[in-house]
This record gives sequence, C-alpha cells and structure tokens, in this order.
Amino acid sequence: MAPTGDITIGKLLMAEYDRVKEEQKTRIGFRDNLLYVTLAAMVTVLLGAAQAHRAELLLALPVATCVLGWTYLANDQKISAIGRYVRTNLGPRLGDLAGEPGNPFGWEAAHRSDSRRKQRKIIQCVVDLIPFGALPLASLVAFWLYGAGGLWPVTASLVELAAVAALAAQIVVYAESAP
Repeated sequence: MAPTGDITIGKLLMAEYDRVKEEQKTRIGFRDNLLYVTLAAMVTVLLGAAQAHRAELLLALPVATCVLGWTYLANDQKISAIGRYVRTNLGPRLGDLAGEPGNPFGWEAAHRSDSRRKQRKIIQCVVDLIPFGALPLASLVAFWLYGAGGLWPVTASLVELAAVAALAAQIVVYAESAP
C-alpha cells in the first residue's frame, strides 16, 4: 500500500528517532541524578547512625543503595540499548531510504571509537562500584564490628550482603558486555 498524504516511512522513522533520543536524554538525566540521591541517602544513614549511636541503622544503607543501584543499572542499560538500536537498526534504515547505505547519524558510532573508550569503561565501572558496592559493604562491615548483633539483624545483614554482591556482579557483567 502506497503512503498517503504527508506520511512517509522516512518521516515516521525520523519521528521515531526523535522520540527514542528524547527518551535516551531523559534516562541519562534520571540515571545521573540517581548518583546524587544515592550520596544523599548515604550521608543521611551515616549521620543518623552516628548521632543515634546505633550501628543497626547502618543496615538501611545497603537496602537504599541496592534499590537505587538496580534502578541506575536498568536505566544505564536502556540508554545503551537505545544507542545500539539507533546504530544498528533505525539509522541504517534511514540511510537506505536516503539512498546512502549506512548510518547517517555519525555521532552514534564516532563517540564510541576513540582509543580510550576501554579505559573510560573500566574507570566508569569502578566509579559505579564505589557507591553501589564498596560503601554498602563498608556499612555492613561496620555493623558486624559495632552492631548489637542478634539473629534478625545479622540475618538481614547477610541477605543484604548477597544483594550487594549480586548488584556489584551485574555492574561488572554489564560493563564487560556493553558494546
């Protein structure tokens, strides 16, 4: 069926491009703000535990950082998936329609091809592991050293340790598999 009126495949694809790039931009802002929220949550928990002299309050930190970390990771994955979709699907389809095979959106590939990309990915992985892995682990260690103990708090801390380890592993796996 031939296009009617002003609707063409090219216009539809450009509209889709605009929408996915807007979603990517929104997700980038949200993801980046999650780091600030995580830092604020950490400061709040640490100050509360220190002022109250109650080490068991440190158990709130791994919970908060795991929830925020999973959200951060999910958004980061979607940001990468949008870029991959534009590079491998949407861009080439638009290039074909324009009579120029390939991806007309050069930046989608260009910013990924410099010689320091691998170094940046490693550094970003380490940076992500600090608030979502190392600091929650440190709060658990502090709880184990200074906490009152008891069956339920210790059990909760072990469950939290498993959650922090799972999140840290996913951060590393995702960093290694990100194209």
